[in-house]
Amino acid sequence: MSPRVLFVCVHNAGRSQMGAALLDHHAMGRVDVQSAGSAPGNEVNPVAVTALAEWGIDIAGRSPRGLSIDEVKTSDVVITMGCGDSCPVFSGKRYLDWELPDPSGRDLGFVRSVRNEIDRRVRILLSELLD
Repeated sequence: MSPRVLFVCVHNAGRSQMGAALLDHHAMGRVDVQSAGSAPGNEVNPVAVTALAEWGIDIAGRSPRGLSIDEVKTSDVVITMGCGDSCPVFSGKRYLDWELPDPSGRDLGFVRSVRNEIDRRVRILLSELLD
């Protein structure tokens, strides 16, 4: 059974979308990946879309989604990215809080740096999950 990873940020429009897309890309089907937001926005950050498109990863058709308790319950790893205490905590889950700046309203250079840091952390997580 594949490990389940849930990325959560406030709007599910930037950080969590990039994290989920990068893990899905690198895992090549070996990890079940989801993302959600504690207060989902209206659209995925277009600059995040551009930053991932530079690496051949397309998230243009995605939409922000709200966080459900069931998603947290069925996940093995929950990665929070600035959503504070809004993510429910259940025993037996691995929680990681990745403190990363919000890319909302930032230029492409800044969003690239956030993307690169998320990618670095995703690669480490993937090696741990598949070890």
